[in-house]
Amino acid sequence: MRIRVRRISGGAAEGEAVVTREPITFLGGVDAKLGKVVERGHELEGRSIAGKILILPHTKGSTVGSYVIYQMKKLGTAPLAIIAVRADEMLATGAIISGIPLVDSPSEDVLSIPQGTKLRVNADEGYVEVED
Repeated sequence: MRIRVRRISGGAAEGEAVVTREPITFLGGVDAKLGKVVERGHELEGRSIAGKILILPHTKGSTVGSYVIYQMKKLGTAPLAIIAVRADEMLATGAIISGIPLVDSPSEDVLSIPQGTKLRVNADEGYVEVED
């Protein structure tokens, strides 16, 4: 299945999906050194987003979260790509300065993609391919 998306930050990546229906705060909600969600009570608490395709509705919290994403990229713990239902300024800034492909406004319900599904994100051409 191919899903049309809007490019926010260019590039392409392939990997496994990590999906949340809850917004993530990168400042305090993600351990940059480990690449894990640490926000108490979050549905991804304890799960790694490092080297995965992160799918989320949007982010929440401080604009400093952009720099946490950048730090994760430098440490090798960042997601390979991010698919947001709606990318806000913090997420867009973090992805752009980090060189992480970021897309939003998907033509299908990406939040229902099962965990671990193999995905191909091509932000430059505006699509996400879901492996069957």
